[in-house]
Amino acid sequence: MYDILIAGGGYVGLSTAVSIKKAAQHLSILVVDAAPSGAWKKDGRASAIAAAASRLLSALGVWDEILASAQPINRMIVTDSKTADPVRPVFLTFDGRVADGQPFAHMVPNPAMIGPLLRLVGELGVELRQAATVDGFSRDPARVAATLSTGETVEARLLIACDGVRSKLRDAAGIKTVHFDYGQSGIVATVEHERPHEGVAEEHFLPAGPFAILPLPNNRSSLVWTERTADAERLVRGDDFLFDEELERRFGHKLGALKVVSPRRAYPLGLTLARAFVADRFALAGDAAHGIHPISGQGLNLGFKDVAALAETIVDADRLGLDIGSLSGLERYETWRRFDTFRMGVTTDVLNRLFSNDIAPIRIARDFGLGLVDRLPSLKNFFIGQAAGTTGRANPKLLDGALP
Repeated sequence: MYDILIAGGGYVGLSTAVSIKKAAQHLSILVVDAAPSGAWKKDGRASAIAAAASRLLSALGVWDEILASAQPINRMIVTDSKTADPVRPVFLTFDGRVADGQPFAHMVPNPAMIGPLLRLVGELGVELRQAATVDGFSRDPARVAATLSTGETVEARLLIACDGVRSKLRDAAGIKTVHFDYGQSGIVATVEHERPHEGVAEEHFLPAGPFAILPLPNNRSSLVWTERTADAERLVRGDDFLFDEELERRFGHKLGALKVVSPRRAYPLGLTLARAFVADRFALAGDAAHGIHPISGQGLNLGFKDVAALAETIVDADRLGLDIGSLSGLERYETWRRFDTFRMGVTTDVLNRLFSNDIAPIRIARDFGLGLVDRLPSLKNFFIGQAAGTTGRANPKLLDGALP
């Protein structure tokens, strides 16, 4: 019997395993991942890693390796316009540094994160089962018995579900969700351009949704382009000429000629919040606990916060000789994370509804608000701290760069 079974071998699942194993080496951990070996190398996407998440990765011993492939975000620009507007006035700018001079976020190609985490999993003795899923489970007072897609049954003291926003294990545990479908999809692609971006990230609020340009190394940028779902599917499935023309209308000409250098994909957007994060011998983490709009770039960073809080909860319980799978012990993790997750979910929901329209009075009011924030340094610093994940009381130790 294992101490911990983790369903899902993405960033959250792997970093949870590494965080716990680094602090409590005697605990046996099995990670079951649906992706076949080596599939992560073909992932052309990139993610925004906030300062607090980079401290977590530093504590795990992988950040320096990841940093070699990362691009710091030196500045953030926010505009509010129509697609056809010839000029897009800048309403809000953020310097990209937090109090200690560290960038508030880096853009990191996804394979640059997965590779080092997989290496650590092997070095620490975490068992990894790939091309397999946890299809179901049963519980008794002492253990979880999980059935894998291979037909094998695995027993553990605690099951952690990191199996995504459509988590089957969350449903099997009887945990309900609050869910709204935005009728939008996010188009993700990587673009190469002639001129350097100087580490500047841009978010253009357009009537159909935000269009984010996020800097990557070597004159490349990652796009998170929100459109109404029907339009997004048409753009992704259409010919290259149509896609490039619509892209240029939104991206502009400031960085010269553009070239799409990755497959373009569209992902449906919605708000999904689990009503509970834990049950007896069961915990949710990452997208299985919360799926939010990418308007703030905080989805993955919420997952890393889950990792820090869950790892500390489990390690502290183990040190005290308590049952790491008991509901009473796991409730500390839920208390730690639910309010922050709910607050971020509501914030992104309100921002998306506020900015994804072209109603004149609302537009005037929101532009006035953006301009007001731009003129108040203390308020801007507060928002930077929120984006970096460095504010808040009683952060888990990993978010401050220390093992639990």
